[in-house]
Amino acid sequence: MCGIFAYLNYLTPKSRLEVLDLLVTGLKRLEYRGYDSTGVAIDSPDSKNIVMVKRTGKVKVLEDAILEHFSGGEYSEPVMTHIGIAHTRWATHGVPCERNSHPHRSDEGNGFVVVHNGIITNYNDVKTFLAKRGYEFESDTDTEVFAKLVHHLWKTHPTYSFRELVEQAILQVEGAFAIAVKSKHFPGECVASRRSSPLLVGIKTKTRLATDHIPILYGKDDKKLTSDQDPDSGKPQVLPRSDSTSEFMPLEEKEVEYFFASDASAVIEHTNRVIYLEDDDVAAVRDGTLSIHRLKKSLDDPHAREITTLKMEIQQIMKGNYDYFMQKEIFEQPDSVVNTMRGRVRFDGNAIVLGGIKDYIPEIKRCRRLMLIGCGTSYHSAVATRQLLEELTELPVMVELASDFLDRNTPIFRDDVCFFISQSGETADTLMALRYCKQRGALIVGITNTVGSSICRESHCGVHINAGPEIGVASTKAYTSQFISLVMFALVMSEDRLSLQQRRLEILQALSNLADQIREVLKLDSKVQELAKDLYQHKSLLIMGRGYNFATCLEGALKVKELTYMHSEGIMAGELKHGPLALVDGSMPVLMIVLRDPVYVKCMNALQQVTSRKGCPVIICEEGDEETKAFSSRHLEIPRTVDCLQGILTVIPMQLLSYHIAVLRGCDVDCPRNLAKSVTVE
Repeated sequence: MCGIFAYLNYLTPKSRLEVLDLLVTGLKRLEYRGYDSTGVAIDSPDSKNIVMVKRTGKVKVLEDAILEHFSGGEYSEPVMTHIGIAHTRWATHGVPCERNSHPHRSDEGNGFVVVHNGIITNYNDVKTFLAKRGYEFESDTDTEVFAKLVHHLWKTHPTYSFRELVEQAILQVEGAFAIAVKSKHFPGECVASRRSSPLLVGIKTKTRLATDHIPILYGKDDKKLTSDQDPDSGKPQVLPRSDSTSEFMPLEEKEVEYFFASDASAVIEHTNRVIYLEDDDVAAVRDGTLSIHRLKKSLDDPHAREITTLKMEIQQIMKGNYDYFMQKEIFEQPDSVVNTMRGRVRFDGNAIVLGGIKDYIPEIKRCRRLMLIGCGTSYHSAVATRQLLEELTELPVMVELASDFLDRNTPIFRDDVCFFISQSGETADTLMALRYCKQRGALIVGITNTVGSSICRESHCGVHINAGPEIGVASTKAYTSQFISLVMFALVMSEDRLSLQQRRLEILQALSNLADQIREVLKLDSKVQELAKDLYQHKSLLIMGRGYNFATCLEGALKVKELTYMHSEGIMAGELKHGPLALVDGSMPVLMIVLRDPVYVKCMNALQQVTSRKGCPVIICEEGDEETKAFSSRHLEIPRTVDCLQGILTVIPMQLLSYHIAVLRGCDVDCPRNLAKSVTVE
């Protein structure tokens, strides 16, 4: 949700127009995160003020406004040092409008401007405190209070550095945030920080850095500021200045460029060297040098932040010949499932090695139960693999929605193993559930697609699904890769059980054929497109199945809701007579998954119940299954595979169907309304 992009050049000549182009391009790379308004802030031509442009709507609207606003020749003059900040906002406090768009300013003179992701939960208290001191507010947002709080601290403590002012303000706010701050009073400087919301720093230099680690500096703790304190009373309100002797640690004495971003996809075209900030890190750039400061030191803190080299390529975040990112990602699945298995599944020796959890397997085998926790699509991948995990591990497996899990204060024990599944690794509910379980002594296993994410860093061990960047808000290839990652874990857990060896060999053989079978399913695209033409004008769609394919029903219904804004429901076929059958008639669209698996007979019973009520379902069945196809003239045939992997093949027609219906209905496929790729607030 929301996207931050900031750029700072030091001794690297760039005109303000070039900086604006970098900022707009960075925002375009973050569009997939979900947003409803945009804005940028740069220095004025005389460098004595800050100029902001904000717009409601897409980045293209902002880009057009920038071309109109910054047409003067003075913006073409190169400057050696400059900081620009930009933002895409997903509304939480205040409706989408220019007044509520970021950046937000501290005063009419634009002394401090801030971009912010997340929610400041105590903003009303801070707002009351500032209002008593004469501050007037221009927006309905929680972000504006932070800008004005920094300004208040600057007036109260004029000798403090820019970094120290931001640190002091951070101590006064609660909640989740990532921020980047710019000030006309501290030209050429930028301060950024995060707490439970992702933020990274990209570094680009012409020569190799002297070190790949940035030392961490620490300050002292003190009391928090409260609204009943008098700013002139002399009572301690903020932290004292740091007593560190070396405030800024130089990375490079020559030309350097810094990029602050919510996601690596925004910086990869500029640099592949990044630092992932941890919670309560404060990163400050001054005189071209970067320091990372922490206010409170804990026992497990490292002494430095490591510079990570990204493996991502710019081509991975471009559409190529596809019309939409989602379409591209659906068709990437033959490759993404292979990448998930690459180096892990050894088909010649029928062995699987998951390096990220290898050392923890003995402990996992001794556990009381497995808990799979996630939200949305990630939750469905857990539902899809629960039955196989129960079969191969012979352990009880609980599948939980992260938000409900926290609401219930679910009992967690030291001998539980908790899997946290998230494409982004930053999902707020999942991350909060992780910390809840970790505090209670459970072993934490992360299943994520993003190296350096919060879930990745805070887990004891885990599996990186290697699906590659996923830009479309509606998850597709991440689902199938999460599915396979959990299947691989089940196979690892059963490798020493003689009674399960035949079953394991059957699954391993099916995995070796999976990529080719996915390619076969993707050939149904034109047939699915024709089916979409029959369905797109309907108001509802029922999707039914059971056993290993029930998760496909849930995931397929979610995709239809996300992309097409059409009501859809995934129904367990065994529950048909307990209510849903009342919906079935000659006009209700129904899609049923009926494959030759252990529940085939039960699914056929459900199919006959639907057709006897004048229903004419669309059937997903196996190739050559004439008996099942006889019940409907509309059917999609998929290749035969082992029962526990059927869900990977059956979900792809659902992804294609939702995509084509969305296109026919004129919906924004990659950025559905009201949704965000990375849900970083509860």
